[in-house]
Amino acid sequence: MLSLIHLKVLATVARHGSVTQAARELHYSQPSVSHHLSRLEAATGVRLVQRVGRGMRLTPEGRLLAGRAAEILGRLDAATNELAAQVGLQSGRVRVAANASVLSTLVPEAVATLSQAHPGIELSLVERHPNESLQMLRHGEIDVALVFRHVDAPLEDQEFRLLPLGEDPLYLISRQPGDSLENHRESPWIGGCERCQAELFAVCRRAGFTPRIGSLSDDMVVVQSLVAAGLGVTTLPGLALRAHRRSGVHATELGLRRQICAATYGEPPDPPAVAAVLAALTAAAEEG
Repeated sequence: MLSLIHLKVLATVARHGSVTQAARELHYSQPSVSHHLSRLEAATGVRLVQRVGRGMRLTPEGRLLAGRAAEILGRLDAATNELAAQVGLQSGRVRVAANASVLSTLVPEAVATLSQAHPGIELSLVERHPNESLQMLRHGEIDVALVFRHVDAPLEDQEFRLLPLGEDPLYLISRQPGDSLENHRESPWIGGCERCQAELFAVCRRAGFTPRIGSLSDDMVVVQSLVAAGLGVTTLPGLALRAHRRSGVHATELGLRRQICAATYGEPPDPPAVAAVLAALTAAAEEG
């Protein structure tokens, strides 16, 4: 079966006559463009591009399909625009996935803004780790993934479009005010899931030691209760503390920050309902 994404890649390559220029317009990596072309060739069973020196050109079959692809995509865009103009934002369903701290802080504020401006839009929410959210987004199971990433970390898949919403500082959670990582080289630590522990280990290694995991929990309420009971120390992002702050624990900022982003998949423009949700999330992040 032919994919619209693959057809769009072929049409863009044909228009520019260059994989590099097509990748730049589509905001893809060059390997990603080549991958889409290979998948399209596999689906059609014919050779669509051929190597010429250090570049490539379309075969006659490739030029034929590229012309049809441009026609199909043009008609689809026209139909989408006409439908959006007809329906507007009176209805629509947007599926969003995010981790617990974002779902309990940023999302409810965005929902309040959205319900006032566009009461016809229905939100469907699910709690997932960022990696799982991106996988769901890639598979078309959701429309928006709210994720966090370190500012200097490369994005694994260039086909995702990221809308930065803000930065979330990381804190040491202990029973002592003004505490530091160095004070807990020998202390037991409270870890979370495998991915969260990887971040904890990276933070502690920057301070010159490897943490000794004494307890495990992904629940921000449980983690703080364990710290308050003297069973160890841990790290938590600011949004988790904003969602729940237990008495008897102290938070010391570590100078490390995550970037919170709304990720979408596919080419702009976003459907009107998705664009409205992104605008509501942006407004909620600015207010927060």
